[in-house]
Amino acid sequence: MKTACAVCKWFDQPTRVVCEIQMTSENIGLGTTVGRGIVALMCATTALLLQPDGAFAQEVGEPAAEVARSGSASGIPACSACHGSAGEGNPAVGYPRLAGLPALYLEQQLTELADGTRNNPMMSPIAKLLSTGDRTALAGFYASMPAPQTPNSPSAAKTRNDVGERIALRGNWAEGVPACVSCHGSNGSGVGDVFPPLAGQSAIYIRNQISAWKYGKRAPGPLGLMSTIARKLSDAEAVGVADYFAAQSPVAKGETP
Repeated sequence: MKTACAVCKWFDQPTRVVCEIQMTSENIGLGTTVGRGIVALMCATTALLLQPDGAFAQEVGEPAAEVARSGSASGIPACSACHGSAGEGNPAVGYPRLAGLPALYLEQQLTELADGTRNNPMMSPIAKLLSTGDRTALAGFYASMPAPQTPNSPSAAKTRNDVGERIALRGNWAEGVPACVSCHGSNGSGVGDVFPPLAGQSAIYIRNQISAWKYGKRAPGPLGLMSTIARKLSDAEAVGVADYFAAQSPVAKGETP
């Protein structure tokens, strides 16, 4: 067996796989200094492709996990301080759960907080500290986490909420308010990357977002839907909808609601 090249040793790959490139390179005249550089690049690319599923992704994702857990030396505070060690949020004070939300949705919210499209006195300054890569990595990190499988408002689950259930499931067409589930999915399980899950989200957080849309403090969202709907909801309806969805259990990935 041939001696492993430096690239093979670095990636701990069998010489019979990666070093075949070295053998081929000699046959096609890549023995020069430039040629050896090309071969090294070919070897590295092949070695990366041969890594076990997720191995390289885990290596790249470690900084995001560290920022989420402990913050960074550059002054980014730990996400877990408000959003919990498992991304479950803190429903009692309105800090939303992040675990299991779509990555593109989370990244979009961080981008809007950073560029001023969306304003929040606590999150906007933090989002401005994040690079584009940081936002992508953190969004992917939280999207990969399982959503908590218990509702955030167990007390609300025990109380029938006729107003919230009516708006959530059937809407109020007399006022031009569609059912929430028509966009956010059955039981608020979420639809794609645009309409996030509402099930199990903090009731206070949901109410605060409805208020922000109602009074123009948050961008209206796709097709301007949410600002229009929020302005048509009474305070009682907004509270009812928030409590209804907070009492629903999130749907685990891969499950049908």
